[in-house]
Amino acid sequence: MPSVRISGLVRKMAHAVCMAIVMLAPALTSPASATSRIKDLANVEGVRQNQLIGYGLVVGLNGTGDTLNNIPFTKQSLQAMLERMGVNIRGATIRTGNVAAVMVTGNLPAFATQGTRMDVTVSALGDAKSLQGGTLLVTPLLGADGNVYAVAQGSLAIGGFQAEGAAASITRGVPTNGRIANGAIVEREIEFALNRLPNVRLALRNADFTTAKRIAAAVNDYLGTKTAEPIDPSTVQLSIPRDFKGNVVALLTEIEQLQVEPDIAAKIIIDERSGIIVMGRDVRVATVAVAQGNLTVSISESPQVSQPNPLSRGRTVVTPNTRVGVQEDGKKLALVKDGVSLQQLVDGLNGLGIGPRDLIGILQAIKAAGAIEADIEVM
Repeated sequence: MPSVRISGLVRKMAHAVCMAIVMLAPALTSPASATSRIKDLANVEGVRQNQLIGYGLVVGLNGTGDTLNNIPFTKQSLQAMLERMGVNIRGATIRTGNVAAVMVTGNLPAFATQGTRMDVTVSALGDAKSLQGGTLLVTPLLGADGNVYAVAQGSLAIGGFQAEGAAASITRGVPTNGRIANGAIVEREIEFALNRLPNVRLALRNADFTTAKRIAAAVNDYLGTKTAEPIDPSTVQLSIPRDFKGNVVALLTEIEQLQVEPDIAAKIIIDERSGIIVMGRDVRVATVAVAQGNLTVSISESPQVSQPNPLSRGRTVVTPNTRVGVQEDGKKLALVKDGVSLQQLVDGLNGLGIGPRDLIGILQAIKAAGAIEADIEVM
């Protein structure tokens, strides 16, 4: 009998342990909500886009192009293009309104090879009213070094329109700006031998000492060797391990999925134009008392008409009657305690019944008093 009781107790304990493991499994396997991938926190130095720009002509407009008498560079460009095509119009009067001078811009993708395509944006340079229905002629796109890296051409797609009549007109969006999807062909490649690099540097998108150290620690723990080293708050250098020599792409593929919790500095962003306020989670406030009040002055006019007595020689006059009232709202003094969190700070300021405009002034006043532990950046 004692052995039977012991075996039953063991089975119950084993069942309880299994249930506890099942209940704890989701908590052990679920990732932290505040972590981000290294891929989202840093860029690989050298893997980048390059900006291109070019000058060209858009033709086929329905009378909405540049006025050639007012825009001399459009006229000169049109003459030069026709001369290259074997048409001589020197000294002739040109009155077409179907041509517009444009600037063509685009971003050359990293590792783009010859023959691949890229999107371009076309923007009017003169006084054209609309680029709708236009076609961009062959336009070389230059890099910062002056070399041609792509050639653009194609029909434009614009997101706006313009319509007008004899006495009214309407414009939606920006009809003088458009895009050409896959409108440029890459003609020159930018040499960058990624797999031959002896080391790779990760450039943090938000420079921070703690985040850089955490990224290096995560990479070293994953690879099992001291490969990563934070150089400064915005750079982490990776020495290529022996197993990944000549295959840097495989190394970056392995480490870019690692989860790291970034550290964010306490900062308050204020946009006074729109009244937008964004506060970080680590904003802290020392003990401070805040009072806010608005003075409201109301003026109402109710003129009265004064009539003369019957059979008298008087005149009808208007007697002004003005009422002026003054009301002061928000006669409150709120106490914000030392070291409160962001939620407590928001609740305390909302308790005053104030709007974003007044909140901007209060935050700046608290910062001036030295009672807020955060940087305030005004956009």
